[in-house]
Amino acid sequence: MRLGAVVLDSDKIEELSDFYARMLGWAKSTQILDGEKWITVAKEDYSETPLLFQENLEYKRPKWPSEKEEQQQMIHLDFYVSMDEYESKIEHAIQCGAIMMESQFSDKWTVMADISGHPFCIIPLPNDIYEQRYGK
Repeated sequence: MRLGAVVLDSDKIEELSDFYARMLGWAKSTQILDGEKWITVAKEDYSETPLLFQENLEYKRPKWPSEKEEQQQMIHLDFYVSMDEYESKIEHAIQCGAIMMESQFSDKWTVMADISGHPFCIIPLPNDIYEQRYGK
């Protein structure tokens, strides 16, 4: 068994998929399956797990940090970057439309949210470890 994709719900899948395509530099494509619109954002060679976007008109933004009786996060994404690129990648995410979350629980990574409120983290790895895993 292999992980095929990570699917994110939103009431604004065009805008959300545009955000991730810009932030990651990946390609965007649209399919209609059983009458439903699905958008895929993937690296052109599919060497990394793609993101899929499913429209949910009843979507509610998750609350961060969690609050009783509020919509809870059900998933968050972690993006690894090299230590050298950490600050520039945070700035890039903001330029793409991400927001920095007020509550940061560690100084070892940065918690942000996409335009639909899905939390994600940008996590710096030591340069040698990053290069060993992902190349330059």
